[in-house]
Amino acid sequence: MTSYKDAGVNIDEGNAFIDLIKPFVNKTCRQNVLSQLGGFSGIYDVKFLKELNHPVLVSSTDGVGTKIEIARALNKFDTIGIDLVAMIVNDILVQGAEPMFFLDYYASCKLNKVEAAKVIEGVVTGCKIANCALIGGETAEMPGVYDDNKFDLAGCGVGFAEKDELLPKKKQIKKYDILVGMPSSGIHSNGYSLVRMLINNGFPLTEELLIPTHIYSCECLQTKELVKAFIHITGGGFIDNIPRVLPSSIKPIYFDWDMPYIFNEIQNYGRLTKQEMMRTFNCGFGMVAIIDPNNLVKFRSFVPESVIIGELREEE
Repeated sequence: MTSYKDAGVNIDEGNAFIDLIKPFVNKTCRQNVLSQLGGFSGIYDVKFLKELNHPVLVSSTDGVGTKIEIARALNKFDTIGIDLVAMIVNDILVQGAEPMFFLDYYASCKLNKVEAAKVIEGVVTGCKIANCALIGGETAEMPGVYDDNKFDLAGCGVGFAEKDELLPKKKQIKKYDILVGMPSSGIHSNGYSLVRMLINNGFPLTEELLIPTHIYSCECLQTKELVKAFIHITGGGFIDNIPRVLPSSIKPIYFDWDMPYIFNEIQNYGRLTKQEMMRTFNCGFGMVAIIDPNNLVKFRSFVPESVIIGELREEE
């Protein structure tokens, strides 16, 4: 007699995995969470939004790309979940919104319960840093779609904001506003296809490449009233991302700064131009704020390690 298990999908293993991760997923629960892990969907009470004049929901979805392959190569899976939360939460924060809840999606050829639990532990850690609840997710076995021992990871998050406080405030951005960089923790989760190409040519494979993406919840939520725009430096780096929030008449001028060691190593090993580095990596600053120079002192009282990395000028 043929079974679903014979086709490569083990329902019992999936149920056992849910039981395994329940204790630490429950640690992310906020008082607004009305559902329990293992249900058909997550439920979140948004009654508190009536306290806002005009509440809006802000959502984002993403993955962590080929950084997963670095985790597999190093057999280290406890940080990649933090990257997942960070990539999504940071995109919510740039709108001036506060994260509320998160859902993850873990798909593999064959579920490795222990490995997957490490990944979800990282998601839990990221949610705790971001102060959002992990209210659900999906674990899928898909033999024939994924190769043996391979998996993919994705997620989505939802936050809230007052409509009048949404960022960017494009109409307020003007020449001589400054670009203030908030330090990254490392490469974050972009440019890894290039990093892996360099590894195949001899660049050292080390755990430094797995340092998780910084989650900027504290920095952004504490300073958003001083800021005209936040920019999450992800795919496209500075070159593609910063112009997305600027009026058509304004352009960014970048100052020189000393990149952290890992970026210098990548640039030298790959013989990359400065332009290519700026379009591929965060080069030491994973989040950038656009502010009036008069607000710099107050901004730095919340983010003392921030650095002026450029200013805005009129297009010629």
